[in-house]
Order: sequence, then C-alpha cells, then structure tokens
Amino acid sequence: MAKVGSGRVGLSCRGRGQRRPTTWDISDSDTEGPVGAEADSEAAVRARDPTEERRAAAEALRLLRPKQALRRLAVRVDPAILEDAGADILMEALGSLGCKYHIEPQRPARSIRWSRVKPEPCPCSICGPACSVPWISPESSTCLHLAVIGLDAYLWSHQPNAQEMQQPESPGVARAEVAVGWPEVEEALVLLQLWANLDVLLVASWQELSQHVCAFTKALAQRPFKQFQESRTFSFCTAGRWVAGERMTRDGTGLRGAWWRQIRQFNRVSPAVADAVVTAFPSPRLLQQVYLACGTDQERLALLADLSVKVDEGARPRRVGPDLSRRICLFLTSTNPDLLLDLSS
Repeated sequence: MAKVGSGRVGLSCRGRGQRRPTTWDISDSDTEGPVGAEADSEAAVRARDPTEERRAAAEALRLLRPKQALRRLAVRVDPAILEDAGADILMEALGSLGCKYHIEPQRPARSIRWSRVKPEPCPCSICGPACSVPWISPESSTCLHLAVIGLDAYLWSHQPNAQEMQQPESPGVARAEVAVGWPEVEEALVLLQLWANLDVLLVASWQELSQHVCAFTKALAQRPFKQFQESRTFSFCTAGRWVAGERMTRDGTGLRGAWWRQIRQFNRVSPAVADAVVTAFPSPRLLQQVYLACGTDQERLALLADLSVKVDEGARPRRVGPDLSRRICLFLTSTNPDLLLDLSS
C-alpha cells in the first residue's frame, strides 16, 4: 500500500466564450450611507443571534461525524491489483463500506491511496484556526506500508518434512535450494523498517487485507471528529447542561436531580436506592460535611449502610448496604485517581 495522502482534484473551465462577470460601481455618496449601515447592522445582529450560531455549530458538527466524513473519502486502487483473483474480495468490501473508490494508476504500482473528495470547510468557531476538516496531506511525512499476503503459509509449505530431512541429499541439490525461515524474514523486516522506513503488514488472505483497508478507512473518517473533541477543554460537558440532560442554574435548581443521576452511575444502584441517598443528603456537599465530622474511617465507610430503601408493599425491607456506602465514601473522600471503587468489577 502506498503513501496515504490527499489526491488532486482537477477543475474544469469553459472556453474563451465565457461571459465576463457583471460588475457594479460603488458610490460613496451620503445618500447610500444609512442603507449600508443598516445592512451591516442586520448582518451583525444575525451573526450574534444565538439561534443562528447554534444552528451553524450543529451543521458544522454534523459534517464532522464519521458517517459524513466517510462519504468525502475516496480510496484509489491501482489497476494492477485487480490482476489477482482475490482482489474481488477487496472491491466488495470497499463497495459495502460507503465511501467512494476509483480504479486508476498509482505510484508506486500495485498500491492503494486515500484522498478526499469535496472537502467541506467548517467555521473557525467550530474547528479552530485551521477552518477545514483535517485530512492527511501529500506533503505530510507518512511512511509507506507494504502488505504481504500468505507469507506464513508459504514458509510452512516449503519446510522439509521429517522424512525428507532423514534422506541424504546430493551436493548439487543442497546447493540449489536456499532455506528461508522466520529468522531471515524477521531480519528483513527490521532492515526495511530501519533503513527504508517501510512498515510491512503480514496478512494471511485477501479477506484479512480487506478488513485492514476498511478499518484504516474508517479510522480516517473518525479522525476529524476525534480531533474536534480533543480540542475542547471539557468535551464531555455541554453548555449549561449535564451530560444526562439535567439543567443547572446558579440558584441551585437541578442540583438534586444531577446528584441523583450521579448516584445512579454506580454499578448495581436502582432508582429506589438513589432516592434513599438523595433524600438523606440532598447534595454531595452536605454528605462531605458529614464525612468530615466522622471520627474514624470505619464510621465514614458505613455511614450510608443503614439507610432504608423504599420498597413495594409486602416486599422485604431493604437497606443501602455496606458495599455502596463504601463506594460512595471513597468516591467523595479519596484522593487516589487510580483507586478501584467496585471490587467486584
């Protein structure tokens, strides 16, 4: 497989008979001043409209989605690859993937390249100063990847069996055969990586190669959206809302619901158990204050264990239990980021 890069898209132009574009004379008279100022004012209002900004942001984010980016990818396959009978598996896999593919000569021969078709720029407020979907460019220092199909099976088929090894061979035959095994192959792979900057992909069949090509194509399609998420300071938060959709205000409205949802994120916690914890301690700050007032660690770990859980009529009474009490206590008091809260996971 050849260097990964973006292809050149040709632009078609019409002949000399193309009409000259219409031009206008712009006057700087005083009568046109208010009209221009009013138009600029309306444009500024539209630019500051939160609804329009959210709509533009949503549209730009939609273009970055992997499914949309996959439609703008093109896989370019050299015609020499189609000479192999197993190449039909690769073409069928590309056809079912959803991206475009083209059969055209590549350099080097028998190679595959990835390029973009119809790049769609995104607003600066969405993707940062680049203002475009980030793709691999032909100027990028990307090493080549060489795919070898069926090397393992070839080496196994050329190994002498036990009967052949016991029979003495004539000197002429021994000099004619060259034994190549995995030690020689591994040495060649190291030389290719260090000296030629060439990575070698060993696959057993065309099916495995097709899976690798499809996986690489999907990874390219996911790259713009991942880079956008990594560029955000807190990509897991949305403006003014929690991840689960609980609205928060400055006066504390919505805190109880957010605290309830946070308790529910623990494993094996039912809504009734979360209700019991939130009813006893309506906010995590109140629970932390009680933890600070406890005299021993054992008292802190068992603080919530005896809280009663509301059950249906006729059912056995339930408690929060020591396991969840310990996990919530460690979650709010521990300073170890690598601490495992759930011992059963």
